[in-house]
Amino acid sequence: MSIAGTLTGKRFFVTGSTGFLGTALVERILRTVPEAEVVLLVRPGRRTTAAQRTTREVLKNDCFDRLRSELGDRFDDEVGRRVHPVAGDVGLDALGLDDDGRRLLASCDVVVHAAATVSFDAPLDQAVEINLLGPSRVAAAIAATHDPAATHDPAATHDPAATPLPHLIAVSTAYVAGTHQGEAGEELLDANRFTIDADWQAEVDHARGLRQDLQARSRHPERLSEFARAARRELGGAGDHLLAARSEKLRDEWVRRQLVDAGSARARSLGWPDAYPFTKALGERALVAGYGMGTTPSDHQLPITIVRPSIIESALAEPRPGWIRGFRMAEPIIVSYARGLLREFPGVPEGIIDVIPVDMVVAAILAVAAHGPETEPSVYHVASGVRNPLRYGRLVDLVQDWFGRNPLYDDRGQPINVPAWSFPGRGRVQRQLQRATRAMDLVEKAVTALPVRGRQAELAAKVEDRHTLATRALGYVELYGAYTETEARYRVDRLLALADTLAPDDRAAFNFDPATIDWDHYVHDVHLPSVVEHARVRTSPGRSVVDKRPERARRAILSPDRHLAVFDLEHTLVASNVVDTYAWLASRHLSATRRASFVAGLVKDAPGLLALDRRDRGDFLRSFYRRYEDAPVDLLSEDAWELFHRHLLPRSFPDGFARVREHRRLGHRTILVTGALDFVVAPLRPLFDHVVCARLGVRDGRYTGRLDVLPPIGEARALLLAEYAEAHDLSLDEAVAYADSASDLAMLEAVGFPVAVNPESRLAAIARRRGWHVEHWSKAAGGSHSTLPLGPIDTSMSGRRNPVASPAPGGVRR
Repeated sequence: MSIAGTLTGKRFFVTGSTGFLGTALVERILRTVPEAEVVLLVRPGRRTTAAQRTTREVLKNDCFDRLRSELGDRFDDEVGRRVHPVAGDVGLDALGLDDDGRRLLASCDVVVHAAATVSFDAPLDQAVEINLLGPSRVAAAIAATHDPAATHDPAATHDPAATPLPHLIAVSTAYVAGTHQGEAGEELLDANRFTIDADWQAEVDHARGLRQDLQARSRHPERLSEFARAARRELGGAGDHLLAARSEKLRDEWVRRQLVDAGSARARSLGWPDAYPFTKALGERALVAGYGMGTTPSDHQLPITIVRPSIIESALAEPRPGWIRGFRMAEPIIVSYARGLLREFPGVPEGIIDVIPVDMVVAAILAVAAHGPETEPSVYHVASGVRNPLRYGRLVDLVQDWFGRNPLYDDRGQPINVPAWSFPGRGRVQRQLQRATRAMDLVEKAVTALPVRGRQAELAAKVEDRHTLATRALGYVELYGAYTETEARYRVDRLLALADTLAPDDRAAFNFDPATIDWDHYVHDVHLPSVVEHARVRTSPGRSVVDKRPERARRAILSPDRHLAVFDLEHTLVASNVVDTYAWLASRHLSATRRASFVAGLVKDAPGLLALDRRDRGDFLRSFYRRYEDAPVDLLSEDAWELFHRHLLPRSFPDGFARVREHRRLGHRTILVTGALDFVVAPLRPLFDHVVCARLGVRDGRYTGRLDVLPPIGEARALLLAEYAEAHDLSLDEAVAYADSASDLAMLEAVGFPVAVNPESRLAAIARRRGWHVEHWSKAAGGSHSTLPLGPIDTSMSGRRNPVASPAPGGVRR
């Protein structure tokens, strides 16, 4: 049998083409099967069509570099002629196909269903809809396109000779046999002694009902209050809208976690390690029961072959050695080990890690397609465990040896020595990591609550990183530990018999014999170099890729293409705040005795002020500025200039003001948005094109203590920027925003280039997670660090009441 010859000119319908296996399959068909065409079922994105996703996510993948090189200028024309994207979704009935999609499906000779949610921790209902029901939906769509009633033409008849049913090849997983001991044959699950006969329809009903139940539970008032409190702990006073959005996201995440846990628990209760093989197994049963030849009514019968690969990893040879798309199961564990983050991992040294290169799976699928279907549904394993076993202990030795000779490097440029694993039990490692994650959770909460900022706040971000790594390691153990301890063996007798039908040239061109894999060569020379390349980790003692990010970010921020630069004031340009400036102004004309009394009162009020500021910045400003009631306007205007020179300038960040001037030099508009009062920021106005600040009411030459203009807080800052940009025909995508606090999160999210300056702990953590640029600007050297005026006390007002420092009516200082 000649694979390329038999399949020449055939039309394939492929689901899952944007995934790892699907991309490799499409490339191999186009490169090795003359005149074959592929119809690709692709789910449209929110803003992209199926055709756009096909171009961006499939054809532009480096998997096609070889074909692009071979075809040269003819690549686009050839692909345009042979590739037909159609919009659809295996999660929808009838695949969501339109008339053109149904017509193309009806014209296909082979249907390869490779779409799946391959995550081992997918929510149960998602795994059920895609993995369990997906194969049956594909079969139903095929049957419908060959059903005269489905053509909407009363005169239509179905002529099997003219339009034979396509061969449906459903890609499953070898792990549908579970992780029990012994050998699993290439046979339908109903005949497999490893698996339990679960009612797939009952599991579908349960999963759908569970999501509805969890959605209802997540909306209970007590639960909603928990989400709201968690959002406030994370974002502080970011604003009601952002807090509500974060609270809703936490609710969604809670529902998802419950569904993930439910899927894992249900799978383990029936003998599968997690929801992925569990739902794939039930998907096989549903497909065969509903559409298998010899098992269903004749009008629903389809020719079906099930292909079960084991753990699919990087390519052995095709389209090039080491080609991989995204990280598979083993890669996160390998990289964590190489970085010294995963000190040990459970497993049985004698156990088998059943790995198979992706190009062998593709070759097997094409061989099955060329061989054609059998009279009843049939099964092929594509696995290495029986034919050419890779022992877990051997894999660990190979990885340890390779990283011993090719170490990764830490942030200081020092080589990371990889640990020697002791193959502990899964339970012990899980308990250790669970204790570590609980401890890190407590430490993270404590550190995040500290009133620190700038480089000190980096401690919170580092603690969060360690917590994330511990949680991730625990997830790896919980998800993948069972696969390192499995002793199941997947026989490949039928696969080898299929290989025997091939001519020698085909066996070489479409190699899927696991015995041909040299594991030492594959791990050392093919797989690990590819893993390191895709992980973007530091592989030399020189400067890392990560080290260059700040310079790249600054170049982007200061590009002439930017339109607008927006600055917060407090702790962004000056190390001061509204309380500091009030204290300086209020104590400037006090005698020593009254100054001491004033300071004592302010210190007493400090905890309440801080709590109010964290709870609601707007309420804080309105309340605090009442302290200016009856203060003389002229006197404060004069004192504000003294405040600027003696208090604000020594506390300013020269790099910050240099950045403002640089934006102006580049022609960017500059805006200052602050909660400070207008007379306080008056000396800064020449630096900015526009200043937004607070303004007190005035009556008879004195301040009323009530705000005439409340500066925008939280989300209002984002709205202000949007209005300003629209009024001046500017794009916020080309805007830069500088701020220090999570209360400015809305403003930072509104622009294309957010910059966290000397961030407090909450914003430091957010900036680190989102990859935002961070600046650490220092005060001018030699300046005063005192909050109160220094030098001789001005006694010109010592004998009369200073309205700025006077207690409010009722004796409560405001």
